[in-house]
Parts: sequence; C-alpha cells; structure tokens
Amino acid sequence: MGSFNILVLPGDGIGPEVTGAAQQVLNAVAAKWGHTLTYATDLVGGSAIDAYGTPLRDETVAAACSADAVLFGAVGGPKWDNADVRPEAAILGLRKGMGVYANIRPVKAYPGLEGSSPLRPEVVAGTDLIIVRELTGGVYYGKPKRRWTTSRGRRGVDTMLYTEKEIVRILRVGFELARGRRKKLTSVDKANVLESSRVWREIAIELGREYPDVELDHQLADSCAMLLIQKPTSYDVLVTANLFGDILSDEAAVLTASLGMLPSASLAGTPNAGDGRRRKMRGFYEPIHGSAPDIAGSGKANPIAAVLSAGFMLEYSLGLREEAAAVRTAVETALADGHRTADLASPGTEFSTTQHMTDAIIERL
Repeated sequence: MGSFNILVLPGDGIGPEVTGAAQQVLNAVAAKWGHTLTYATDLVGGSAIDAYGTPLRDETVAAACSADAVLFGAVGGPKWDNADVRPEAAILGLRKGMGVYANIRPVKAYPGLEGSSPLRPEVVAGTDLIIVRELTGGVYYGKPKRRWTTSRGRRGVDTMLYTEKEIVRILRVGFELARGRRKKLTSVDKANVLESSRVWREIAIELGREYPDVELDHQLADSCAMLLIQKPTSYDVLVTANLFGDILSDEAAVLTASLGMLPSASLAGTPNAGDGRRRKMRGFYEPIHGSAPDIAGSGKANPIAAVLSAGFMLEYSLGLREEAAAVRTAVETALADGHRTADLASPGTEFSTTQHMTDAIIERL
C-alpha cells in the first residue's frame, strides 16, 4: 500500500473528460490494492489564459515539480488561435520546468481493431513499437526564435540546437527500452541535410558500442514516415529528435485506428524495463491527442489514451507494476469484448460513450 500525490491538469476541450475517466480508473485501482491517491487540480492552457492571462503560472510548475506525478489532458482551441500567447505554451513550459526530456509513445495494433485502421488489416496486424521522442531540446526550444517584418516582408526563424548531453541521454533511453524488448533500435534523423542530425548520428554510433546486444540502424525521417506505414511491424523502438518524434507519432496513430488510442509518458530519467523494483521517477503523463473542442461534452471522446497514460504513471512514477499491468489488461479485454468508442466504431453503428468505455475498463480490473 502507498500514498501518492497527483497533480491533474485537465486543460481544454475534451481534456477534462478524459482526465476524469483516467481518475476513475486510478481510483478503482487504489480501492482494489489499498493505495491512497490525493489529487490537486489546476488550470492550464486556454482556461488558464481566461482566468489568469497566461497559459501556465509559475505556481503550477512548482506544484508539478513537487507532485509524485502529473496527469495532463489537452490544451488549445479556436477561441485562443489569435491570442498573444498560445495555450500550447503550457505544455512546453511544463516539460522544460519538470525536466522531463524522454517522451515514450507506444504504438500497438490491438487484435480486432485492424479493420478500424484506414490501412489494410494485414499491414497493421502485429504492430507493437515504441517511439522515443526527445522532448526538451531541438527546434521547439532552440534560440534564436523570433519573427519580424522588414521592407521585404515578414520573416521568422527557429533554431534546431542539440548538445551532446541531450543526445546521449535520449539515445540511452532508446537503447535501454530496446534491450528489454526485441533488441532493435532505429535512430531517426535528417543527417543528409542537417548538421544537428549528423552530430546525432555520430553519437548514436558511438553509444551503440555500449549495447552490442542491440541492433542499431539509422533511418532518415522522411523515408521513415513512409516505411512506418508500409512496414510497421519491422520496427521495435525508434528514437528521434523533438520535431520528428512529434510528427511520426501522430502519423503512427493510423496504425491503431485513432489518436485516442495513443498514450505517452514523459520522464526525467531512463526507465529500466523489467527490473521489478518500485521507484519514483518524475513523470508527466498525457494522451497525445489534442483538445478536440468539436466533440467536447458529446460523450464521443475516447478515454483509452488517457487511461493508458495513467497506467504508465502507475508503473514509472509510483512504482506499481502489477497495477499498471492490470490497467493495460483491462483495456485490452474491454476492446476484445467489442467495446468501441465513436472514433473506433464503424460509421452508422452504435458506440460506447466516454463513460461507458470507462465503466467497461473498470469492470475488468
């Protein structure tokens, strides 16, 4: 039994709905295994702009750093498209403030859902990979970053900067995860045109000598985007820079039929898969989908990505491996039993609402 403090940042759109679903599952886990979970809630993103004039307050960052874990929903929406500061700045600020540099995004095609993907079922069947995205460096954070106007028109600049330390630590996460899986790591870069990618590839080759049991290969980001759709089962663990990881993981959603199926864990350390020990690792957990304001309040939001993200929280930040495995199994069983949210159901057929799917998962814990 354990006691844990969790900061919940629901955000905007469907964020409150999916984080609410995840909390219901966490509460069911706590009741079954005898844990005590204490929640604090704060505003981020557009709702924080409305309330405080900023998407992220210093107080929120401090609370995130002192909590055992952070459960995040989604931010943004058309209401704030023309705001001086965008709601999405909250995510970047929290990641940087918490120092969570390793974003782990699993992509799994669940049996029975192959037909829900726009790709051929035989292509997606058996897909089980992890995209490891560097999260606090690269073009999203590099300086200079600015826009200005000259007599010749508007201009903008963003800088893709990576240090050796940043590259080594994220590659090590990839190698460690691959070592605990099928022992294959694909490093994704643009070494044909970018100097930062050439440094990345050099370091990957050097670090690979420390992992002789892991097969290392290199893939250019554009060809990887194609092969990820053509031959997804050929990949095990992919590790890549912030921008490329953002794009590729969203693309990979078509393999699972919906963005609503993809969880993520953002960590300030290297998970040592399979060691069996309880540990407390600072973590930030969120579904990779957006705020989807067009379906907010309709009961159509898929809670699975948020629930699986909460499962990651149980494993990585709270050290509760058995409980985390039970959440994953409950999700898989609910899907195997035919429950489908609106994004997974065939057009014109009945679907499980957000709450119905949540209840189905809890019943199977």
